[in-house]
Amino acid sequence: MTHRSEDEAAWFKSSYSQDNGTACVEVARLRPTARIAIRDSKSADGPVLTVPAAAFAAFVSTARSA
Repeated sequence: MTHRSEDEAAWFKSSYSQDNGTACVEVARLRPTARIAIRDSKSADGPVLTVPAAAFAAFVSTARSA
C-alpha cells in the first residue's frame, strides 16, 4: 500500500545504483515521520519498504565500511 507521504516524497536514485538499469534503488525521506522509504526504481508503483531513519543510517554506514 502506498501512503500519501510516499506519493509526495522526493525520491532519488542511490549513487551506487548501476547505470544499466538492472539494480536501481530509490530512497526518500518521509517527513515528518523520521522514516526512510525504499523502492525499486523500475517499479515506482510497486511495493515500498519503510524503515526508521536511524536504522537506514546504520545500514548505510555498515555497507560503506564493508
